[in-house]
Amino acid sequence: MLIFDLFKMAIRSLIANTMRTFLTALGMIIGVASVISMISIGEGARQQTLSTIAKFGTNIITIKPGKKKTRHVSSDNVNTLVLEDAEAINTLIPLITGVAAQVYRSAQIKYGNKNTNTTVRGTGIKYLEIANFTLYQGRYFSSQEVRSIRRVAILGSTVVKNLFGDITPIGKEIKIDGSNYLIIGSTIPKGALSWFDPDDQIFIPVTTAQKRLFGVNNIQSIDIQAEKIEDLEIIKERVESLLRIRHGIRKTEESDFHVQNSSQWLNSWGDAAKTFTYLLGGIAGISLLVGGIGIMNIMLVSITERTKEIGIRIAIGAKKSEIMQQFLIESVLISFIGGGIGIMIGIMISRTVSKIGGWDTIVSNQSIMIAFGFSVGVGIFFGYYPARKAANLNPIDALRYE
Repeated sequence: MLIFDLFKMAIRSLIANTMRTFLTALGMIIGVASVISMISIGEGARQQTLSTIAKFGTNIITIKPGKKKTRHVSSDNVNTLVLEDAEAINTLIPLITGVAAQVYRSAQIKYGNKNTNTTVRGTGIKYLEIANFTLYQGRYFSSQEVRSIRRVAILGSTVVKNLFGDITPIGKEIKIDGSNYLIIGSTIPKGALSWFDPDDQIFIPVTTAQKRLFGVNNIQSIDIQAEKIEDLEIIKERVESLLRIRHGIRKTEESDFHVQNSSQWLNSWGDAAKTFTYLLGGIAGISLLVGGIGIMNIMLVSITERTKEIGIRIAIGAKKSEIMQQFLIESVLISFIGGGIGIMIGIMISRTVSKIGGWDTIVSNQSIMIAFGFSVGVGIFFGYYPARKAANLNPIDALRYE
């Protein structure tokens, strides 16, 4: 019998039991829609996370004081880095576009009768560029102002909102821990993260922070921006070698600082988010298996109802392979129909979540192919046993069946 005839017979059988066919396909519809929507939401969250992290600068190497023995190192009370280390890196290390030494601490800020507690970050003239901040008004402080330890400040947008509201802050003075600082600029908002608001901080010259505000000689970190991401590892090795020489560390001794690579950080966050996406897809994929069990169940019922028909077909010369193909085609058709409808519903759910919830969702061709391919595979897998059972029926017993 031609495969085309088997398809026609399978379609007639499914149409004859429209409601049962729909209810059976419903499991596959829900499964495919769940997989596509969950993967799209997870992938959107991953891209948004990486995009947000990238706002803090790319191609960055960060040097922190202290030995890195665990993944989380407290460097607040470690004084192994000094401003001269950053100057040496800027002078002696090639393939870099900027270096920014930093000291930072929470401080009380006051303007008129308003006050707020925020982070004061003392840094160099390249920091805004390295950290992807953009000036909204005014200017950034100059190298001359860094050398002369001037009391000048650039405000993040959150600080401007808290202290000035709609008033332009440029040219006005604020008090930081009781001392007057001239506002020379403000930054464009980046947007807050769940654990940190990059706009809720003030930038002042690193020397001013050291000598006039915090009273320290050390620095808490050094950010280095590479010209190309491919050069990060080379720069990292050269920086480690330079600082070990400057700090007089022997070959057998561990460094009194540690170096972090932004690309590794981004990759680790990306891998974690990708794992979360796969977890969501895997949980949704369980519903596909449940749908497959529903297909097996309904196919077994169908075989029981059509036992006499199968017996007649075998008696008049139908081959076992044709009987098996017929019921396998029915199973695959149910999965195919359910998968197709599920894809459309999954895309609709993703777009609705994006529109109503304000979440980024990404429906990729890969997720569609995986969900649809898996649904068809489930139809074949769970339809094989009922089809084989139908093909192996004894024609005499089948003809006697009532």
